[in-house]
Amino acid sequence: MTMAKPRVAYDNLIRRARELGVLGSCSSLLSWDEQTYMPEGGAEHRGEQLAMLAGLFHERATDPKLGDMLAVLESNAGDFGPESPESVNIREMRRSYERSTCLPRRLVEELARTTSLAQKEWISARQGSSFETFRPWLERIVTLKREEGQALKTLLPTADSANNDDATYDALLDEYEPGARSGKLIAIFRSLREQLVPLVQSVGEVCARRAHETAPLRNILQRRYPIDRQRTFAETVASSLGFDFRRGRLDVTAHPFCTGIAPGDTRITTRFDENRFDQALFGVIHEVGHALYEQGLPHQAFGTPVGEATSLGVHESQSRLWENFVAHGGAFWTYWFPIARGFFHEALWDVSLDEFLAAINRVEPSLIRTEADEVTYDLHIIARFELERALLKGDLTAADLPGAWSEIYNELLGIRPANDTDGCLQDVHWSGGLFGYFPTYTLGNIYAAQLYEKAQADQPDLEADFARGNSQGLLTWLRDRIHRHGRCYRAEHLIEKATGNPPDGRFLIAFLRRKYRV
Repeated sequence: MTMAKPRVAYDNLIRRARELGVLGSCSSLLSWDEQTYMPEGGAEHRGEQLAMLAGLFHERATDPKLGDMLAVLESNAGDFGPESPESVNIREMRRSYERSTCLPRRLVEELARTTSLAQKEWISARQGSSFETFRPWLERIVTLKREEGQALKTLLPTADSANNDDATYDALLDEYEPGARSGKLIAIFRSLREQLVPLVQSVGEVCARRAHETAPLRNILQRRYPIDRQRTFAETVASSLGFDFRRGRLDVTAHPFCTGIAPGDTRITTRFDENRFDQALFGVIHEVGHALYEQGLPHQAFGTPVGEATSLGVHESQSRLWENFVAHGGAFWTYWFPIARGFFHEALWDVSLDEFLAAINRVEPSLIRTEADEVTYDLHIIARFELERALLKGDLTAADLPGAWSEIYNELLGIRPANDTDGCLQDVHWSGGLFGYFPTYTLGNIYAAQLYEKAQADQPDLEADFARGNSQGLLTWLRDRIHRHGRCYRAEHLIEKATGNPPDGRFLIAFLRRKYRV
């Protein structure tokens, strides 16, 4: 067969992919607006808008003509190199096509409608610290996600689905971290848990001694930091790290997030508290990490897999790398602390660099995941992983979630929430139907530790550059090793190509031990 027919089929496939990309970006824009500027009264209609767009997207994504194009291209696979952009797009679009065709349009629309409304109900329930008002919505979402997982698990390899109680969960997890399975995650998390629980105690003791030595400055971060100055400082840091405000913006929301709407439009959000300097700043840096990945993807490939992120775990590796491995480090603040003192002289005039570093790196069990230190953070994720698996399997009812949440927090961190806001209502994810999302945070930490160690090995002056306010070397390294590849490789393969080692939690534990000297 001549190349003409496969090439025509491929060009038509890419045209369709770009159309889906534009349609998806419309949904992303509406979702962003819903969580930032939309008036409360618009919630019901917004749910209908998102449901309609989800239905249209599903209709186009499951068009049999799309399947025909893929079949033509797959039967002529030899016409494209095995690792060429064409082969990657064909492979990944086949995966997306099969996942889409497994789901009825009715379910797709109902999920979009329900989660849109549920997120507003979650905000209200969170403000009132009343899980009971949100419980019916969670029950409905769990039912819908079970139906989705049951449909999608037929796509799992037989070895992954046979006699597997977590097959439904794995089918949902596979959306966020392709190829990841709960069985492997259970083993990874068990190993981390066994090392982190005693590590938290050891590091906490070190931090307590340091805090005693620098007392009475434990309240450094809770002094008055005017919000307008916080925003200006955060935007200054974001620009320095490489975030392009000509192709992005920063807004305020209840739960910080980043959304890549289009190649020239990547938006980040944060929340400000006049008496919590670290909350907004590190939240912005975290989301900037995500945004740098979005802004670093191949723009010319928008709408195709080659122009999309590998996985949420890899995405999270970028945010956690900048937030923890860079912005919590002494080299970073060697440059930025004098500037921060200029912005916030009333709060920091009597604080030394060492005292400030002790404050931002204090380790102690806490209730809120997004405010957790880097040592305890993954214990928060392990708790959510176990709870959401139990919800989907039916081993845990929504009504029993607050009690189960309290028990597992007591077990892992030795603390219990005093209310639902600080407990099972603190995350937006379940209201948005994002079951299977949480494990990607810990995978991101594992990937980030390996990437940072390799970047340091390749660039011995990396931290000296940070101390001069220059992070371009790290960004360029990440652009080359991670960003430019899009979805060419699965996460495990990409990390191994970038670092020379398959993903391994020992790099994370080793980093924490070195940093805290335990």
